Amino acid sequence: MESTGTLMRLNTRSKQSEKPMESAGSLVRLNTRSKQRNQSWHANICETNGKECLIAVTSPADAIIGKYVVKVDTGASIYSCNEHFYLLFNPWCEADSVFLPDDDERTEYVLNDTGYIYIGSTKSIRGRPWNFGQFEKDILDCCMYLLDKSQLKPNARKDPVIISRTMSALVNSQDDRGVLYASWSGKYTSGTSPLAWTGSVPILQQYYKTQKSVLFGQCWVFSGVLTTVMRCLGIPARSVTNFASAHDTEENLKVDVFLNEKGEKLNNLTKDSVWNFHVWNDVWMKRPDLPKGFDGWQAIDATPQEVSQGIYQCGPTPISAIKKGEVYLPYDSKFVFAEVNADKVYWVVKNEGGEEKYIKLREETKVIGKSISTKAVGKNVREDITDQYKYPEESPEERKAVETACCYLQSCNLGTLEDPSAQDSVKSDLKLGTEGDQALWPGQPIELNIVVRNDSLGTWTINFAASCQLESYTGNVEASLATVKQTIKTEGKPVIEIPLKIAADAYMKTLMVVEDELLVKINIIADVQETNEKFMEELYFNFEYPPLKVEMAESAKVNEDFTCAFIFKNTLSISLENCKLHVEGLGLFTMETFDQGDLAPGRIFKCKIVCAPRKTGLKKIVAKLTSNQIRGITTEKMICITK
Repeated sequence: MESTGTLMRLNTRSKQSEKPMESAGSLVRLNTRSKQRNQSWHANICETNGKECLIAVTSPADAIIGKYVVKVDTGASIYSCNEHFYLLFNPWCEADSVFLPDDDERTEYVLNDTGYIYIGSTKSIRGRPWNFGQFEKDILDCCMYLLDKSQLKPNARKDPVIISRTMSALVNSQDDRGVLYASWSGKYTSGTSPLAWTGSVPILQQYYKTQKSVLFGQCWVFSGVLTTVMRCLGIPARSVTNFASAHDTEENLKVDVFLNEKGEKLNNLTKDSVWNFHVWNDVWMKRPDLPKGFDGWQAIDATPQEVSQGIYQCGPTPISAIKKGEVYLPYDSKFVFAEVNADKVYWVVKNEGGEEKYIKLREETKVIGKSISTKAVGKNVREDITDQYKYPEESPEERKAVETACCYLQSCNLGTLEDPSAQDSVKSDLKLGTEGDQALWPGQPIELNIVVRNDSLGTWTINFAASCQLESYTGNVEASLATVKQTIKTEGKPVIEIPLKIAADAYMKTLMVVEDELLVKINIIADVQETNEKFMEELYFNFEYPPLKVEMAESAKVNEDFTCAFIFKNTLSISLENCKLHVEGLGLFTMETFDQGDLAPGRIFKCKIVCAPRKTGLKKIVAKLTSNQIRGITTEKMICITK
């Protein structure tokens, strides 16, 4: 190619059917002989060698992201390049709206292809390994497919605000046949259980190949996939878990929980919900569309919970605005604020003379939005980022944030619970809880002592009720296991113990039917007759499982096979039916599932996989075991791959 009169043409296709146009910014003509640098794009000849020349093309920081094709016009002929290239956001470029100044944070939030998603409850937080795999085969092309599917105008494809909001919609399937189909049904035979996924790669690869929504996802799966998509596009992203996360359907900053007189939660009346945990995403960007002070981390959420502007999408909303209660800002700031800072109101429903009467038990102002967590930068440990989302509970700043938010909500009322004994100088001082071995193993009876501790000098007559139920992490009651209701007197008894024993058969049937990881929830209600005081406590317990082990070398070499072994011993008292082992290793092997059948008590299974490393560096193998009785035993191991 001669170096005279060279012209370069770049096309980006925002819609497959749309012709690239200079006016839309999707067609760019570059003259390599021009020395002008005032245009946003420019090109210059760096080297020439006979009929060959090397041309350097510089794109502007706010260029349209997408897939580009190149043509070279020499005047006499037009040459088409067989290769295309991808233009992404650049968090290393100071002029880019996603610029992230800290190099360690860029490494973590853009380049790291593995990590953790935190699950459990406020008192039992566990890290679930997750392979993001943004550099794996077909992932970038899948993200480009999603961009085309979005039908965003070319100019919108410059804006990380619009793109992150769009991707929060496209990662779920509700409105646009996006990546993942959401289900909390507990029945997943027609697809893959949300608990079986170990990373985003097989989900996005399957979606790209079939162009059909993948079955099934729940919040941590949606967040993991969205982290992958954002990092792949060059937008810094992290998965974030909020424990005791409120789902406020009425936008009044309150979640109402209704119990019957036995202390059992009533699903039919409880429209709001408190999830034991909920996982969403933070993405890093400037917000030129907002007043100053709202750049930085923005919350987005692909889990389809509530519609926003007519479809299931959420964010981006600045977490600095959430912290201050400035919920007038777009997008979905009211909903996110309630997730971390709503009040929780307990009601008991009594039947008096054939009519239902609702009695407020307690209003909690500091139980929602706990231990907000993400993976720490450069470390495989949990980082608590609660202070980025909210001020310390009941601090003047936190109460002001709630008042500020309430001003923007039509149905918000910051009323407080009336205490009938507020005028009484004599009050009881009761503490409710449990004692005993609180480790729950599937197949073993649940044996706990509910404790009523009287720290006051008075003698009280207490109407006591307690219930034990199986709940999903979203707060849905799957089974009622036991109730206790009696009148007790504290005279001469500073501590009263009420035994609670539940046979294994009472809960195992539900564990086998519902294909989700369930928790044991205990509600305790104490009504003091003398003072009319009402006490309420709720406690959560997780089932524990035998460990899954991985055996392999500490290091290996590229293109040299090595063996990885997975070992599991059933130390439970029950047989585990339909055992399946799901394993994945980025850069080592694609996700595979081993069907192990049934495993009797005391039996061991061991399976092996031959790995063929393709890339150097630290690689992570993630393994997950499921059966009809237990869900999601997870383990991981790192290996260093060298040349």
